[in-house]
This record gives sequence, C-alpha cells and structure tokens, in this order.
Amino acid sequence: MRPPRTSRFRVGLQHGAAALPARLCGTALYVIAPPEKFGQELRSVAALITQMTRRGVLASAAALCAARPGWAAAPWTLEAYETAMRASGRPVSLTDAQFDAIQKRKPAAMKRIEGYLKDRLQTADPAVMAAFEAVPREYFHYIYSEHRATPGDAYETDPKPWGLGYGSALSDYLGQAYMTQVCQPKPGDTTLEIGTGSGFQSALLSRIVAQAYSIEIIEPLGKAVSRIFTPIGYDNVHTRVGDGYYGWPEVEGGFDIIIVTCAAQYAPPDLFKQIKPGGRMVIPIGQPFKRGQVLYVYTKDAEGKIHSRRDMGVFFIPMTGAIEKNPAPRAAPAAAAPPAVVPAAATEAKPE
Repeated sequence: MRPPRTSRFRVGLQHGAAALPARLCGTALYVIAPPEKFGQELRSVAALITQMTRRGVLASAAALCAARPGWAAAPWTLEAYETAMRASGRPVSLTDAQFDAIQKRKPAAMKRIEGYLKDRLQTADPAVMAAFEAVPREYFHYIYSEHRATPGDAYETDPKPWGLGYGSALSDYLGQAYMTQVCQPKPGDTTLEIGTGSGFQSALLSRIVAQAYSIEIIEPLGKAVSRIFTPIGYDNVHTRVGDGYYGWPEVEGGFDIIIVTCAAQYAPPDLFKQIKPGGRMVIPIGQPFKRGQVLYVYTKDAEGKIHSRRDMGVFFIPMTGAIEKNPAPRAAPAAAAPPAVVPAAATEAKPE
C-alpha cells in the first residue's frame, strides 16, 4: 500500500516494511505543521491511516519518519533487480528461487543489526533501520575486477567483508550500521564519504540525508560504481574519482558529516576545513594493515573548535594517495598513530 503524496514529501513502503522496528520519531509521521496547511492531502493520509491495522501504522510510521523528502521507493522484485543491474552495466540473471532465498534472509539480518546497535549504542535509530530496510544490499555485491555479481552472499548469517576487486571490500553490514548511526545523519544533511567502495554506505546515507557525496581513489572501481545509483533512483548520490585526502572543496558550504571508510594514518587537515560548524567526522586512524586502528569521532563546535572522541577498535583497508607522502602536520587535530591501548575490536572491515 502506498500512501498518497503530501505537500511536503512523498514516501514509499517496500515489501517487508512491517518488519521495521515499531517506534515513532518525535513528531508523528513528520507532519509538523498545522493540519490546515496540508489541506486535503493531509486529510487523505489521515483517512488512510485509520484504515490500517495498529501494526501497519507503527511499521509505516517508522519508515515515514526516516524517509528522505522527495523519495519514493519502488517495489524491489527480481525483474527490478535484473533491470537495474543491466542498466548499471552489470547484467545478471537469477531464478525466482535464488532471488527469493536472498529476500528470506533479510529479516534475520535486520534483527542482527537492531540487536547489535542496541547492544553497542543502547538504541537502534529508526532512520538507520529504515535505510537498511530500503536499500537492497544484494545489488551492491559485485566483484568488479571479474565482472561477476555475487548477490547470493548478501545478508549472510556471519557478517563479514566481501571482496570487490582492485583491493577494495564491501564492509560487513554490522560495521556499516554502527558507523552510520554514530554519524547521526539527519534529513537535510549533506554528507561526504571517503572511499566509495561498493557504494552501499553512501546509498544508506542517501535514504536519510539530502545529498550524499562520495570519493573513490581507485579509478576503475570508482567509474564503475558511479553508474549504479541512477538505475535504482538514488539521484541524490554524487560520486567522483579522486584522492579523498583533499575532500570535495567545491561543495559549497561543506558537510554536516564526513565518514571515512578506510584507515588513515592521521586525519587529513583539509577534511576538518570542510566540516560545517556543528558537524562531525567519523574516521578510522591507524597504521596500514596493522591491529590497533581506532575509530575516532571528531566534532566541530559553533566557534569552529575541533573536539575528538576515541570510539572503538576497528580494522580497515588503508587510505592511499597523498596521505602516504605527506607527514602528519604538527598542528593537525589528529592522531598520527593509534594509541597504545585500544578497545577490543568489535566490528571489522578487513581487506580481502
């Protein structure tokens, strides 16, 4: 069932929406203006809700609260999957049984994500859960160096990273859920990801924020992944091939969130310049291919001062490019090397 459009936004509920956590965000259904401002359209939504079951209302509200303004989800079917894969230059053919087997694993994966976030962060953000529900992870399972789709690996029981080719990897979904929630994405935000990889991380963010930018340094991977968003209607994801060390300074106003999905030896100074006041950067810091990497959360206050917090132990593939040639600036508000004592690793994004 698809709710009608309102004057503020439109939303769509994919199949399986009833499995979303039954929580409401602060204001019901994001309807924060007086009813008279929405007129007949709002009354249509209200009439629709009165016809739904209590369970349906709760599930729909969770998705509505997290939906990006202007986004409507199309049904995700085998035909939709194969059509999008062809349009992205990655043709594949699955049987109905193969596709159905993937979809049947998704609810259990969603429960793992919810449990993991509650265990680590005390709560599972409904917006993050709705994004995971909306984004078809199997679409991002692909080995680009071999031109081979691997959708059957999606929603695995034991979450782990998967190779993409060219030395890059699709991080495990628990780690991606954790980092997404730590970023605290909100509607209206503009985000920057350093290390596009499969594109899944920015796809997740794009279901919550207004605009999601992403930079990939590996040219064949970056060019190939740049073609995957349009076929599934993710028109607010913007990618380019380049060195994430320098960020994306052409984006006017900077970023509310910068998420780095590769291990940096220190936090690049240019990235701090591009964080908006009140914004944050989540970045793994540590030596390449060594234990002791730590996830750091940097925030910029209203006066432009940087604050840092050490979060948890991680293991990511290394950031490459200029960071390998430039020593850490003395005045940079970053760690040139990981601390001697780190928390126990809990979620890892390992190289293939």
